[in-house]
Amino acid sequence: MITSDLAMVAYFVIFAIVHSLLADPGLKSWGKSMLGKTFDRWQRLIYNLLAILMVLPFLFILSLLPDRTLYIIPTPYSWLLACAQLLAATALLITLRQTGISYFLGLSQLQNLSGQANGEGRLVTDGFYCYIRNPLFFFAAVFLWLSPLMTWNLLVFNILATVYFYLGARHEERSLKEEFGHVYEDYRGRVPMFLPRLRCSG
Repeated sequence: MITSDLAMVAYFVIFAIVHSLLADPGLKSWGKSMLGKTFDRWQRLIYNLLAILMVLPFLFILSLLPDRTLYIIPTPYSWLLACAQLLAATALLITLRQTGISYFLGLSQLQNLSGQANGEGRLVTDGFYCYIRNPLFFFAAVFLWLSPLMTWNLLVFNILATVYFYLGARHEERSLKEEFGHVYEDYRGRVPMFLPRLRCSG
């Protein structure tokens, strides 16, 4: 019988491989050569929709497969963790806005291929990006790990998600380096990857 944690790990491997392949610069170049502007117009939106669909099995594993509780943080400490999670979620939304929500979701590409008319599609280095190169992954990890309720399935999921955040960030940096060249190299040399610096000095 397959246990919940083995099911989580097995599906995570599938998710990581598919998600990484779809974001691979080589595959993007091939898609552009085959479909031209049509690929640029639809790639981001389809990528996000597929990612959402592929997250659903994780929810099934977390909620329906056998599990056991590891700990429950009692009140009032659980309230503090819940408030911290709310702050992390708020920071995620702010980061999305700084990135350009429409561009991030792939909606602006349907109207404007470059997204440059609205200042999107550029290398964002201000806001939270001035303190850390991957604020979306950072705040998502903070949100996950501050859960006042921890089960075995959730622990396995959090570990796998954190590993994927790191691997995904490394993979994404390949695309950013290819797209922005020395400008991104300079930014990467100044701003840490995952541990925020205390001051934004440009």
